[in-house]
Amino acid sequence: MKKTALSLALMTMSGLAHAVSGQVTDASGKPISGAAVEVTGSQLQARTDEQGRFVLDATNATASELHINAPGYSHKTVLVNGAEMDTLQITLRRSAIEQIDVTATPLHTSTMESALPVTVLAGDNLRSKQAATLGETLKNEVGVHSTYFGPVASSPVIRGLSGPRVLITQNSLDVSDASRVGPDHVVATEALTAEQIEILRGPATLFYGSGAIGGVVNVVDDRVPSSSEAKGAFQVGHNTVNNEEDASFAYTGGGEQFAFHVDGFTRKGDNYEIPGVAELEMDHDHEGEEGHEHEEQQEQSAGILENSASESQGFNLGGSWLLDNGYIGLAYGRLERLNGIPGHSHAHGDEHGEEHEGELAEESGAHEHDEEVLSDLKQDRWQLISELSLDNTLLSGVNTRIGYTDYEHVEIENNETGTLFQNETVQARVDLLLQEVAGWRGALSLEGKTSDFAAVGEEAFTSPSRTDTLAVALMQEKRVGDFLWQVGGRVEKVSIEADPIEWESHDHSEEHKGEEHEHEESALLEFDTLDFTPYSVSAGVVWDFAADYNAGLSLTHAQRAPSASELFSYGPHIGTGSFEVGALFDLHVTDEPHFDYSNSAEEEISNNIDLSLRKHSGDIGWVVNLFYNEVGNFYYERDTGFSSEEFGGHDHEEHAEGEAHAEGEEHEHSHDHGALPVYVFEQADSVLYGMEAQLAWQISDPLTVTLWGDSIRGKLKDGGDLPRIPPVRLGGRLTYAQNGWEAGFGVSHYFEQDKVAELETSTDGYTLLDAELGYTIPSAFGDMTVFLKGNNLTDEEARVHASFLKDRAPLPGRGFSLGMRGTF
Repeated sequence: MKKTALSLALMTMSGLAHAVSGQVTDASGKPISGAAVEVTGSQLQARTDEQGRFVLDATNATASELHINAPGYSHKTVLVNGAEMDTLQITLRRSAIEQIDVTATPLHTSTMESALPVTVLAGDNLRSKQAATLGETLKNEVGVHSTYFGPVASSPVIRGLSGPRVLITQNSLDVSDASRVGPDHVVATEALTAEQIEILRGPATLFYGSGAIGGVVNVVDDRVPSSSEAKGAFQVGHNTVNNEEDASFAYTGGGEQFAFHVDGFTRKGDNYEIPGVAELEMDHDHEGEEGHEHEEQQEQSAGILENSASESQGFNLGGSWLLDNGYIGLAYGRLERLNGIPGHSHAHGDEHGEEHEGELAEESGAHEHDEEVLSDLKQDRWQLISELSLDNTLLSGVNTRIGYTDYEHVEIENNETGTLFQNETVQARVDLLLQEVAGWRGALSLEGKTSDFAAVGEEAFTSPSRTDTLAVALMQEKRVGDFLWQVGGRVEKVSIEADPIEWESHDHSEEHKGEEHEHEESALLEFDTLDFTPYSVSAGVVWDFAADYNAGLSLTHAQRAPSASELFSYGPHIGTGSFEVGALFDLHVTDEPHFDYSNSAEEEISNNIDLSLRKHSGDIGWVVNLFYNEVGNFYYERDTGFSSEEFGGHDHEEHAEGEAHAEGEEHEHSHDHGALPVYVFEQADSVLYGMEAQLAWQISDPLTVTLWGDSIRGKLKDGGDLPRIPPVRLGGRLTYAQNGWEAGFGVSHYFEQDKVAELETSTDGYTLLDAELGYTIPSAFGDMTVFLKGNNLTDEEARVHASFLKDRAPLPGRGFSLGMRGTF
């Protein structure tokens, strides 16, 4: 797939009929080494040598489009005639904003060249932002917030959307965990071993399907190596805010025909320190024993976030067969994580003498009468990835990705198994890279996925379900002068079926009013198989309207099939402390409020427009994105104002008993969580709009200033606001890098969020300060960097509005990280 300049030069001397060669320099004429030069739409690529020179085999095309990129420079596209033998002189201009290509899309996609707004974290920038969860790693990227379910579970929120609307992938395959079922569930991927993380903001449904109607986060690693080039990396660190220790390593090597990769990590931390108390004072007139109980809990939780300890470890092993036209590789990965679930500090009536194995139960800090909830996660993941170049009249290449994931996590309550979540997924995706026709190039994508999800136990709030998806998509792009046009369409077939649940029906006829509960009947409620056919179409253009400037416009019509949890949920969700009800159940507010099974659900329909303006070269670079997203039949979780005790109930213990006994388990008692607030999934026409802005100014060679900000507004069309929409925020950073030293100081301000949904509380504004200092020591074996970072330097109390736990779990307090990382 990749040929060095030397080998290509030898091929040229031995009689190669046509080739494209040239030199890449900067604006002053200095050669740029290590620049990537590739033929767009193919896998043919070369890198420049120390004199900036390259040679490419271009015998297969009379006209080729070259794409050139190098770190610290603005990307460039050059049209060449394959029959021309003259050496190309290519000049790259410096860029204050880092530009990195997205790896897994068949169309041009990078920070500055895509119609769809993109962010890519890689290299030292990624290493400095790595955190224990994916959401916390990405939370300071423009347009991205975090669900922050305490420090132990956190998923990305893109433009106010999260859950099943934001697809999380690993090497472009679904992570296939339970993180989109509830915010208390951990994303089953690890940033410590990632090589880059790609964020596609806005509908990315053409590439990834209807589950990406809000965006995509793709975690890229080298577990399936594409080359045998020897490279390694390591990192060790300590964080004072929770006494956390972490370590990771990765190595790729091999020979002429075989490459192998191995990586691993471990992370362990205690409860997080926080400013003040975890739980905000209740706005009530509690008297007597209950009031004293609350005061005691406030006193106990001061200074720490109880039940927030965690430990995790994992590894990946992979190997690839290297061919003349690409590679075929297979990898296996194992991930384990045990963590507390914060926010469960209310009194619990049972006492248990049993102790959970390991030290985490003691470290979680739960008090004698508090409810302790742990999550024990295990995931096995197989991936087969292949990228092959072809030479025929129809196809220029075939990229294949196949994944199998076996995921489970157990919620442990006071040392007893509460609920088991399982997700077994098989996914296959084939991208057929099409030969250029009339200037158009792109890919035909075929994809199939089957996901078996089950929640078994007393708090199994959603029924076991199976989701099958088949999809076909066509994506094309064409460059005409200063315009890059991108179009595409995708259609899917989604089938969802769920197991029956125990259901208490109520007779609410006039003649039986007043006869309380006499006409309730318990029976199995059978769900019909639901079929959806969502489709998406998109058109975009990138216009280079002036030197160093371009504009991007993207129009997307996308549909999304609802997730199984949005449809079938009916029961207590212990993680969020709520009673969740799916969209298939209609709430009737009468003298005796109740739910009826309606079997009515529609696809979500999004019409989105994105406009981007960019300055991509020079000492000052900036990006401004404006977006407007009108969503029909929007699924959102509404607080009804009722408690679970006001309904007839649902016997989850009886429903779970058969499954539990099938596993050889016994339920000795039931967990009584008292009255829980009832949240129901409803559909309503909504609109989300906002802006994102980023500016980078290279004041001098060592000194750079970065400013950024974003704003999101989410409303219901019939009036009112959507819940958990992040507030307006502004941030800035000053960085210095010279003679091996790197230093940075950052500030971010989150404004008050008072545009809230019915029964939702507002969130105060706050300002966070951070700083870092590092020194890199070069050697013949590689570079080693020693670093010191400080977060929340003023020990500010900060609560995340998008979090279900904003009133019970603030962000961590002041903390310092000391560590060392290196490459070899």
